[in-house]
Amino acid sequence: MLIQEEMNLQEKLRILSDAAKYDAACTSSGVDRSGKKGTMGNAREAGICHSFSADGRCISLLKILFTNQCIHDCKYCINRKSNDVVRTSFTPDEVCALTMEFYKRNYIEGLFLSSGILHSANYTMELIYLTLKKLREVHRFNGYIHVKAIPGADPVLIEKTGFLADRMSVNLELPTADGLKKLAPGKSRKNILSPMRQIQTGISVQKQELAVYGKKPDFVPAGQSTQMIVGATPETDFQMIAVAEALYKNYDLKRVFYSAFIRVNDDKLLPALPGGPPLLREHRLYQADWLLRFYGFQAEELLSEKNPNFNVFLDPKCDWAIRHLDQFPVEVNKADYYTLLRVPGMGVKSARRILAARRSCILDFKDLKKLGVVLKRAGYFITCSGKTCFPIRLDQDDIARRIVGEEKRKIWDIEHKDTFRQLSLFDDFNVNAAPTQEDCLSSLTGRI
Repeated sequence: MLIQEEMNLQEKLRILSDAAKYDAACTSSGVDRSGKKGTMGNAREAGICHSFSADGRCISLLKILFTNQCIHDCKYCINRKSNDVVRTSFTPDEVCALTMEFYKRNYIEGLFLSSGILHSANYTMELIYLTLKKLREVHRFNGYIHVKAIPGADPVLIEKTGFLADRMSVNLELPTADGLKKLAPGKSRKNILSPMRQIQTGISVQKQELAVYGKKPDFVPAGQSTQMIVGATPETDFQMIAVAEALYKNYDLKRVFYSAFIRVNDDKLLPALPGGPPLLREHRLYQADWLLRFYGFQAEELLSEKNPNFNVFLDPKCDWAIRHLDQFPVEVNKADYYTLLRVPGMGVKSARRILAARRSCILDFKDLKKLGVVLKRAGYFITCSGKTCFPIRLDQDDIARRIVGEEKRKIWDIEHKDTFRQLSLFDDFNVNAAPTQEDCLSSLTGRI
């Protein structure tokens, strides 16, 4: 398929921003770089890409492909070479112009730049490097940049690009080599892991220089990430979360993103999706991933070969707790930090608040609620001064039955996310009940 040369910038933007929507990148930046005299923009630690930051702000970035042309024929990809789609490509100057103009208008706080492979891995990686070089050195852009490292590209190009980017990522795509061979025959596990290892090594060297010389890291300072497609191949949740755990341990990744498989191509090797993309499964993997990174859990604690998939009706933490009732109830006024983290309904912040608060007082359930503990869940697994939150018995079926009611509502929210509509003053949901006398009075007086 030939690249369309006659397109204007707006047409290119429409095509290449739409083509980038399947690349998960909703993450905080992990960088805190203030603006400098003579430069444009900054990269705050708060985050980017329509992500809610630690302080509650929702912030965004320009998310585009450099080109949707590709030499590979991955079965799951809309941009595979066998698809009859309109092909186009930006130039480095066009990406720079878009980024700067969007930033000046306060539309974005950074750039996410991915790409198909145009001609070869080296050719594409060099174009991406030239784009970042112009942004940083010519346009003096000091904002956040997340860029893809192209598997198979020359390590020298990846290294030079790493000194200009804040975060780099290499998409693993599929969790096993067999899945990759089946659906992405042009890609290899070795080509994907090699740049991942190179980035890890570069970051490690920077950390050592920071420790010895106090030099601020300038090679991929926000770390690296990757993405796995969920449901395109028959791997279990246990296999996926075990791969993620290995990536965190062996490659020092900041994030593993999970992307529910969307059938955009008609191919016999792709699974049918009668119920739509596996959004609930994606959600469970993200929940488990959080437990691996912040709560001290290991993959083999959450799942096993005998129990390979997550519970549909219970989140991974609740499911683990119900299967390990011998470790409960936990006495809130005595338990250590890591024990508190394993209690459903308690997070990192609430556990830390509990440790700080109980230095000066003995906590009760009212105090826990003020500290952010979700007692609807935690109440089944904790005691305060030996007392339970409400009369319960430590029975798996009984506790599961009580918790599942709330979880079913959350599952409905996930599986019907596209059915929500903005609330209206009118009969939006065909509610035929007549207004009450109290409603009539409120509408007249304005008192609600």
